Amino acid sequence: MGETEVERVQALALGGLNQLPAKFVRPAHEQPENSKALEGVSVPVISLAQPHDVVVKRMAEAATEWGFFLITDHGIPSSLIQRLQKVGQEFFLLPQEEKEAYANDPASGKFDGYGTKMTKNHDEKVEWIDYFFHLTAPPSKVNYEIWPKNPPSYREVNDEYNKEMLRVTDKLLEVLSEGLGLESKVLKSHVGGEEVELEMKINMYPPCPQPQLALGVEPHTDMSALTLLVSNDVPGLQLWKDDNWVAVDYLPNAVFVHIGDQMEVLSNGKYKSVLHRSLVNKERTRMSWAVFIAPPHEAVIGPLQELLDEQNPAKYSTKTYAEYRHRKFNKLPQ
Repeated sequence: MGETEVERVQALALGGLNQLPAKFVRPAHEQPENSKALEGVSVPVISLAQPHDVVVKRMAEAATEWGFFLITDHGIPSSLIQRLQKVGQEFFLLPQEEKEAYANDPASGKFDGYGTKMTKNHDEKVEWIDYFFHLTAPPSKVNYEIWPKNPPSYREVNDEYNKEMLRVTDKLLEVLSEGLGLESKVLKSHVGGEEVELEMKINMYPPCPQPQLALGVEPHTDMSALTLLVSNDVPGLQLWKDDNWVAVDYLPNAVFVHIGDQMEVLSNGKYKSVLHRSLVNKERTRMSWAVFIAPPHEAVIGPLQELLDEQNPAKYSTKTYAEYRHRKFNKLPQ
């Protein structure tokens, strides 16, 4: 377990810090107190119960203008979301040594398991987060050995939630395909069809002594095609839009949908991958459950030929998803 010596953020927080260790203090321009979010701006909320043509139009608009939207009336039972959150919270309440049995080691290519964001050099800042990461689909790539054994219902709940995520993913990909003027199955076929990968990441942001100086997750876009996320009721997610940060309010039982880099490439830039960050809270633990919808590593991703012509040439190169993972989009505000 190459990472067992890592200082866990949750353990730090439980130790009763009054001051943030220097490695967590962001540069001045990144500190939330110096880069506040706009007030009173609402992100798009789309009810899937609306007429199909309305959903297609609104989702295409949101994916184009925001790269982000919330969905309601998605059919995922609220009781299942509550159970998902309960088993995730229970894992993080386990004794530290029990959690360390699941430690990952990204340096050696072992990404699944229990982790904390590490720095590669002394100048880099650390995010105020611990996490648990594992694949939930396709079945051939799921490694149940790394899934928490405690709480005992963890596997059953996550398997059930995965079925709902697959169903909602199919619906979103169909609607977003139609929003591009394409047949409903086109996007799904290009992100891997039945071999599309679903990756669960439970983000745990403990109470932070100086939240105005830290970030839970620094500004980034997701490498995935889509990210489907639910959170607890502690807000923190912010999106970059029109040269400002915009705060996303908590909406019970809504699913947050991020457009990722692969969707931007496939749509030749019509849909935008959203730059976002996560803030932390002084008194309360923030948690979120992100499911990344990602192509298999060998999938070839490039602008869809159906969308290209002389007036609209390809804006991105075509490469495998594995190659994309080695080179990240840079959309950071200057």
